[in-house]
Amino acid sequence: MNNHEIDFKMYGDDMQFVEVELDPEETVIAEAGSLMMMDSDIRMETIFGDGSEQQGSGLMGKLLGAGKRVISGESLFMTTFTNQGSGKKHVAFAAPYPGKIIPMDLSEIDGKLICQKDSFLAAAKGVSVGVEYQKKIGAGFFGGEGFIMQKLEGDGMSFVHAGGTMHKKVLEPGETLKVDTGCLVAMTGDVDYNIEYIGGIKTALFGGEGLFFATLRGPGTVWVQSLPFSRLASKVFAAAPQKGGDKGEGSITGGLYDLLGGK
Repeated sequence: MNNHEIDFKMYGDDMQFVEVELDPEETVIAEAGSLMMMDSDIRMETIFGDGSEQQGSGLMGKLLGAGKRVISGESLFMTTFTNQGSGKKHVAFAAPYPGKIIPMDLSEIDGKLICQKDSFLAAAKGVSVGVEYQKKIGAGFFGGEGFIMQKLEGDGMSFVHAGGTMHKKVLEPGETLKVDTGCLVAMTGDVDYNIEYIGGIKTALFGGEGLFFATLRGPGTVWVQSLPFSRLASKVFAAAPQKGGDKGEGSITGGLYDLLGGK
């Protein structure tokens, strides 16, 4: 096994966090800002890229790995957590918004997982975090979330976060599933996928959906989320007051305030 073999335990339901157990000298990598808590003998270090051997040991290899992360919308840096004590130690990582944390053992899915660019949370050291390019570049650019996805490769444990409720669907050979690009969380490497335009401009403009969706074709396994963060953020922004101060919008007092010329 090339990746560090880590144990873990999940806590919570809709606001989850994962606690990773590290043996001496074991390491886990994580996105910057995902740390919740850790034991005193764990050393935290910021590195370029993901620290996997696939990037190479030279400066150019590290810069290439970091550059791929920038393309996928992530930070130049990742954080490693290494147990430098004599016994087992623990470090915990929290989900960034309500949803589920999905543990993925890459050794059980042929060593490759393709996931949304903002869904990766943490992984055992040795897992390579790269970029998966959509085949049709033009459609990918206009398809938003569907163009650039992250690629996790290795034989270790990885943790992916999904918003709202997560649904796992196994596709049979030739079976096709159409998914909103924002709702697609992850899929195994054997799934054939593409970004397609929604026919009928009226449907696209007045149907409340985007212009593109992801078409997934089996065999393979797909994970879908019910509440992508982009959708949640747009609703929160739309409901937020457009002017300074809190006048009780949406309440009886707020309505009276507006009626009396408070605006």
